Amino acid sequence: MTAALHAEWTKLRTLASTFWLLAATAALTFAVSAAAAAATRCPSGHCAADPAKISLTGIYLGQVVVAVLAVIAVSGEYGTGMIRVTLTAMPRRITVLAAKGAILAGLVLASGTVAVLPSLLAGQLILPGHGLGPAKGYPALSLGDGAVLRAAAGSALYLCLIALLSVGVAAAVREAAAAIATVLGLLFLFPVIGAVVGASLSRHIDQIAPMTAGLAIQATTNLSSLPISPWAGLGVLAAWTAGALLLGGTLLHLRDA
Repeated sequence: MTAALHAEWTKLRTLASTFWLLAATAALTFAVSAAAAAATRCPSGHCAADPAKISLTGIYLGQVVVAVLAVIAVSGEYGTGMIRVTLTAMPRRITVLAAKGAILAGLVLASGTVAVLPSLLAGQLILPGHGLGPAKGYPALSLGDGAVLRAAAGSALYLCLIALLSVGVAAAVREAAAAIATVLGLLFLFPVIGAVVGASLSRHIDQIAPMTAGLAIQATTNLSSLPISPWAGLGVLAAWTAGALLLGGTLLHLRDA
């Protein structure tokens, strides 16, 4: 496994796109989060708003970049034919997939942490001036608060799970464009369906959808009104990720390179 990890790290760090996409994940997540905080106003101080969730809005866009990065890391080898060299050098295909997923998860976790912390800081600086601060009865955006810490750490973990989900889909689908479309469909199609069905069905869809369930981890207020609790929601995304990795690993093991 050590050799596989070293090989995957070498491949990823020698691709310029890896670090550009990681930087884009952090930059876009922060930029969108700061913009969302700047655009949110509640003069009365009695809005149904969650300061932590607003401050982490950029995760919606950051996950798209993470999905592209993870898919390219797997499908790129099929596109260039390098996968044959990889599997000749390391015949244990599941080990190769596990190593690729582990390296990607570590890189995305670091990038996600870099994105989340300044996003919360931006919210902490901007939102109180817009009526969404402790003076108006809203919780302070401090990592010393358990709910805010859970939202921050959970958002970084969310991005890791999206990366691993994308690895599994890419291993199953192989072709980059089709894999990216599949991942984005899994993430964004459920909310669209939920928006056009009745409220009762929409709540059930939100409980099983990978994105809406997973992002429940960001909620810090009105938890009783959520379709699913924060950690249970992240568990739903973890289940989708495990299923994708199982499918991708199985097909990688059974099919020719």
